[in-house]
Parts: sequence; C-alpha cells; structure tokens
Amino acid sequence: MTTHVPRFAPDDVALVTGGASGIGHAVVGRLLREGVPVAVLDRDVGGLDARLRREHPDGRWLVLEADVTDEAAVTGAVDRAEAELGPLTLGASVAGVLGVGRVTETSAQEWARVLAVNATGVFLVLRALARKMTPRGRGSLVTVSSNAAGIPRHGMAAYAASKAAATMFTKSLGLELAPHGIRCNVVAPGSTRTPMQEAMWAQGSSVETVLRGSLDTFRTGIPLGRLAEPGDVAEVVVFLLSDAARHVTMAEWYVDGGATLR
Repeated sequence: MTTHVPRFAPDDVALVTGGASGIGHAVVGRLLREGVPVAVLDRDVGGLDARLRREHPDGRWLVLEADVTDEAAVTGAVDRAEAELGPLTLGASVAGVLGVGRVTETSAQEWARVLAVNATGVFLVLRALARKMTPRGRGSLVTVSSNAAGIPRHGMAAYAASKAAATMFTKSLGLELAPHGIRCNVVAPGSTRTPMQEAMWAQGSSVETVLRGSLDTFRTGIPLGRLAEPGDVAEVVVFLLSDAARHVTMAEWYVDGGATLR
C-alpha cells in the first residue's frame, strides 16, 4: 500500500538566498504558495517587500539584506530568521554570480569574486543552517548549482569551477548530515531565462545561439528546444526540499532540457 507523504509540515520554515530575482525568487514564490514561511536573503532587497506583498498577500516572509560572502552577516541573518519566523527546517542556496572569459584573461580578483559567491557563499549559508538543524535531527538543504559543474565550458572556467566546488561540497555535507536526518541535494540548471542569462546575451550570445549550440566552443544545444523558465527550476528545488523527496539525498538533478546529454 502506498502511503501519502505530505509535501511540507505545518511548522516548516525556509531560508532562500538570492531570493530577490531569477530562480531564487521563483523558489520563494513556490514555497509561499505551499504555505511555508520564508526568510528571503539577498544583497539587493530594494522594493522586494512591496513586491512580495503584491504577489503573495497571504504569505508570511521576512526580507533580509545580507551578502552571502560575509560570515557575520550570514550568521546574523540565520539567527534573525529563526527569532522572527521560527526554527529553520528548509534551506535553498540560490545566490550566484556569473563569470565569463578565457583563463588567460581572467584576473585573480575576478577568480576570487566568482569563487567567493558561488562556492564560499554556499559553504557559509549551509554551514550556518546545518549548525541549527543538526541538534534537532531534521532538515532539508538544496544548492542551486549549474550544469556547467559537470561539463567543461569554454570561456567559463571560473564559473564552472565554482559550481563544481559547490556541488561536491553539498554532497559531502549530505554524507555528514544524513545520520542526523538532514538531506542535502543539488539542482543543476542549464540556460534559464534570468537576468544572469540575459547578461550573457549582451556579450554576443542570444536565445538562438544557446538553443543551437556552438561547434566552435564545443557546446551542445538544448534538445528540448527551449530555455528553462525560473519556475521550471524552482519546481525541482521545492520537490527536493519537501518530504515527497524524503528518501533522496546527495543527488544532483539536471534541469537543462538535455543540454549536457544526461
């Protein structure tokens, strides 16, 4: 007999980084529609509270302005989220930055910037959440990485390396936290219609070139013939956060329309 598993418990509370735009904002919206209170952490939160009031008038959230590369700011944000919303049981690390350019043209400063947000930021956020969740024996954490973590990308070495680091960190954390009833999973999107993707188009790419791929840079196209929307990725993130995925941990889910042929 199949037992119905509720997606979320009545006392679930989530923290989502990068929640002001793109995939992070879609994750926030999806959780609020499920009735989960959400602490929304981002570096740029101007107008976010008013936007959430318009989009989710019945939701409960807390907007937190913080930089994920700042250890003290992350710790303070997690503490405030718990003080105002309750014990955190769900966490989605979505904040990220793009870095493009050939390795020989990449400065040490640019390398450090990309790694700081995409790898160290994930470490700081998930560590802070793990410290709260471990004594309680309950929790679910998801890192939004990239399909670039699993396939070499021409002109994106720093970005790909940062996402690969975040991916393996999350899986290793999952191994440590499994005995405490905490699951850790990774979602690896491909090209998604977000401000980050549009910034790449400003440098000479386009929807058509992404869909078609490029033999010159050894990049496949997208077999499904469409870009992902933020909501497509958010659905997978929210599934992995939920109790519907209660027996899934240390997994890496590609949401890229088949672009990496996985």
